[in-house]
Amino acid sequence: MPTGRRKPTLVPPKGRYRRGLILKSTAGGLLVGLVAGGVSIIYRFASTLFQGGQAYILDHVTNVPLIVMYFIMLAVLAFLVRKVITWEPFTAGSGIAEVRGEVQGYFDMNWVKVLVGKFVGCLLSMAGGLSLGREGPSVQLGAMAGKGLSRLTHRGKKAEHYLITCGASAGLSAAFNCPLTGVMFALETFNAEYSVNLLFTALIASVTADFVSKVFFGMSPVFSVPLDLFLPLSTVGFVIALGVICGVTGQIFYRSMQLAQKFYDKLPLPENTEPIVPFLLAGVLGLTLPGVLGDGHLILEQLVQGQIAVRMIALLLVVKFAYSMLCFTSKSPGGSLAPMIVLGAFVGGLYGHLAVRALGLDMMLINNFIILAMAGYFAAIVRTPLTAVALACELTGSFSHLIYFGIVVTVAEVVSSMMKTEPMYEAGMKNLMIKHHIVSKQ
Repeated sequence: MPTGRRKPTLVPPKGRYRRGLILKSTAGGLLVGLVAGGVSIIYRFASTLFQGGQAYILDHVTNVPLIVMYFIMLAVLAFLVRKVITWEPFTAGSGIAEVRGEVQGYFDMNWVKVLVGKFVGCLLSMAGGLSLGREGPSVQLGAMAGKGLSRLTHRGKKAEHYLITCGASAGLSAAFNCPLTGVMFALETFNAEYSVNLLFTALIASVTADFVSKVFFGMSPVFSVPLDLFLPLSTVGFVIALGVICGVTGQIFYRSMQLAQKFYDKLPLPENTEPIVPFLLAGVLGLTLPGVLGDGHLILEQLVQGQIAVRMIALLLVVKFAYSMLCFTSKSPGGSLAPMIVLGAFVGGLYGHLAVRALGLDMMLINNFIILAMAGYFAAIVRTPLTAVALACELTGSFSHLIYFGIVVTVAEVVSSMMKTEPMYEAGMKNLMIKHHIVSKQ
């Protein structure tokens, strides 16, 4: 018989439930930020040492016997890289497409093997001077740190994907010293649909990792672009034109990646020996045009300081672009984000010189076009417009140019969409699915 009494509710009061969720998310974000950020910081320290070692070796290769030894060393490094990517295939490339596939449920990476293999493989690539960066690998390292934390604390699958996303956000934040960029990139790249709770947790993880990174590496972003003057509103037409150029060059980037992949497919090389090509090319370029080696951090600094002439900008852009294509598609562990940003900067540098001459503007405004092109180029290739705007703002340390960043990114995104440029890491994930014989859920 019914008693007339109401059954006790099993749902906690809304206020208490929300407070508990916020506290849980805060604790989770802090923990992931510390762990993933810590891993990325260790990797950043090590990569700096290996990059310095590569530069030291180049400075002392002064005669034929040393040159021969240098090429032998590069061949040995390529052999070791082959061993790493054969041992754990998910360590090849930047790792961002792999993380995207993990979050979307297509892959289930061994987080211990990926952490170890990616760390070692990327350091070998940097020791060889390949045109690869540390930011993409930092995303995968942070994501696997988040996955490891999930497995060690026995979380469910949904919570694990949350921690992976937050770890990726923290990893990129620690690598760039740009916390907002880390959050936007993780959400736009890995989660097409995300909740406020995920956004909140990822933000805490990203800020925590950024704080720890700044303790060790200082307050400035990795790529800092100073802007001393504002572009006048009369130049908005040139900004729109730059957005169109970024969209078109994004399509060129996409097609060039496909051509580079076809090049490797036609080479009569055993499986996983593709890294030998960029490693040996690194030797040739190291002796002739060393500026194109590595992630491009040093030549970007020279560019924004006005130390590179226009003809040299054009030469570095062409050679850096071609070499980067061969590095990105060679399976060598290492990131594409930093070299991509540097290529965008050189597109902006060339365009800036032309625009300044055409309009009779102050030469100091060239840096404005450089950072605009960095944002537009990034948006056109990766197809994450919010991340591109956030990155531009954090690299300049100012939101004063937000309207111009918004214009160039929007135009680049529209042009890329019209030209059917597939998002870089979405295309990478599809290629991995084909390789692993995985059928899409869609």
